[in-house]
Amino acid sequence: MPENQPTSKYINCAGWEIHYLEWGEPHFPPVLAWHGLARVGQDFDALARELADEFRIIAPDTIGRGLSQWSNNGDRDYCFEVYTQIALDLCDQLGMKEIRWIGTSMGGSLGMWAAGGLLKKRISHLVINDIGPNLAQDAIERIITYVGKTLEFNSMNELERYLRNIYAPFGYIPGDEWRKIVEASARRMPNGKLTTHYDPKIVRQFVIHPDDWSLWNEYDFITAKTLLLRGEYSDLLTTKTTGEMLNRGPRPTLLECKGCGHAPALNVPFQTEAIKAFLSS
Repeated sequence: MPENQPTSKYINCAGWEIHYLEWGEPHFPPVLAWHGLARVGQDFDALARELADEFRIIAPDTIGRGLSQWSNNGDRDYCFEVYTQIALDLCDQLGMKEIRWIGTSMGGSLGMWAAGGLLKKRISHLVINDIGPNLAQDAIERIITYVGKTLEFNSMNELERYLRNIYAPFGYIPGDEWRKIVEASARRMPNGKLTTHYDPKIVRQFVIHPDDWSLWNEYDFITAKTLLLRGEYSDLLTTKTTGEMLNRGPRPTLLECKGCGHAPALNVPFQTEAIKAFLSS
């Protein structure tokens, strides 16, 4: 695997301080990589290292996550309309007129929202990682259960055990990647204990902005080349929804990822090589 190290940067976008990681050379074709609901840009490290010899990869932390600013009014601000404005301003400030978008879970939903709307003319290639224009209700309830709680941990090892359990469906993740995931997921509380590095209020997007997750109209307007990944055991992207996606809208190419659920970690050759080939097409 290439030893391409990311650069950590901060920028003010649409009124928010945004943290992002960057791999690759500034003159390379840009890729915007957007993480899942309770995750951070660091999740794309393995994939970005493989892409960085040909592409410039930008992976932001969404507001309310990681090192980006949190909202004082999450019910208003934790929604795709705000996230898309941030993405647009980020592209403008970094001089990215045409982009390739990789989105895992929520990042895939946001990609559909953007590629079928405000960023339709900018997104040339869209990678949707294990999510569809509608969501299985039992999967939503599972996500709400663990994301909406403020949990406390006495040590990094205790936090790692928790994360390994809830993210077991990601598939194979080597030990050094787990350490990066845990460190990017942790924040210290005033009482000295550890908790997860996101605002629990982000989960209220499912309640306050339910239309954000009903995306068939946006999906049907997508003209970008599209690659759809689905984890073999995914409970968020059903086989029924997958079949419908393949026959309407951008009619994506499907990559079935064996041995994992929601969502493929984009860290094994089968996945990274397919994505690299797609982005180069």
